Amino acid sequence: MRRSKLEMHVDILKALACNGRLKPTHIMYKANIGCNILKQCLKLLLQQDLVKEQILHKKRDKTRVVYTITEKGLTALKNVWEIYNALQMTEETNTQNIVMLNRTQSITKQDFHLIK
Repeated sequence: MRRSKLEMHVDILKALACNGRLKPTHIMYKANIGCNILKQCLKLLLQQDLVKEQILHKKRDKTRVVYTITEKGLTALKNVWEIYNALQMTEETNTQNIVMLNRTQSITKQDFHLIK
């Protein structure tokens, strides 16, 4: 099953929240996202100020780009988890209600069978 763009953005935010600053390649592996899609996602996350880009200067005039999650990104990730947990609880509650309903229906069917 394919992931939505939202799920990919959340996976990137999770990778950065759990691992600190990461190079794009490491984000790709941790979030399981291809290079082109990662570029698109990072562009949107940067525009929304959910992720921050840092340029590190190495020896011999080499530069490395790393990304970190911002406070706004952490808040967004927290909100997503709260929604997920609320939906999960609702799903569990619905499952419990269905089980209870099935039990009630089976009892009713048994009772009805005894009445016949």
